[in-house]
Amino acid sequence: MSIITTVEQLREIYDGVSEASVAKVTVAMTPQYRSMIEMAPFVALATVGPEGLDCSPRGDLGGVVRVENDHTLLLPDWRGNNRVDSLINIVRDPRVALMFLIPGSNTAIRVNGKAVVSVDPTLLESFEMDGRHPRSVTVVTTEEVYFQCARALMRSDLWNPDRFVDPKRMPTAGALLKSAKSDFDSETYDREWPQRAAKTMW
Repeated sequence: MSIITTVEQLREIYDGVSEASVAKVTVAMTPQYRSMIEMAPFVALATVGPEGLDCSPRGDLGGVVRVENDHTLLLPDWRGNNRVDSLINIVRDPRVALMFLIPGSNTAIRVNGKAVVSVDPTLLESFEMDGRHPRSVTVVTTEEVYFQCARALMRSDLWNPDRFVDPKRMPTAGALLKSAKSDFDSETYDREWPQRAAKTMW
């Protein structure tokens, strides 16, 4: 196996960065970038901490984030498993990366920046959903905003319903848990999960 060990070796293989690849990067959101981000119901949030990296999926009805201004995104933290890996990382290291996906679009929007975790009561109340509020809001200050080349999503044919995988072919959440903990009660978990999720979405 041949391993690349220097940036110079990489550059010899991946040479000739296109003008568009550089020109697309902005510090603040342009009106076009802002409109794309506001359409996205899903974002992957990447964080870093002393123990390593974390990448967490986040989704919401409508836009997954609120665009406060051209430099600031607000991401409410809705109900989850309470591991709060991403938030623990942000408290110790503010660097974050986000990738927004819009169903049907092969253009992903990426944001790199710094974040803080806010529990300001007025801010939490502004995200009310079904009478509930997030317990915190991640406030992201943008440092880089750009779109990702569409080739990856085109190659994957991600949005083609004819290529959707039948859920019956995949292991259930209970089965995945049992594979990690052999005495886990997977049948009860799978039976109760739909109703529990419906009651704890927000």
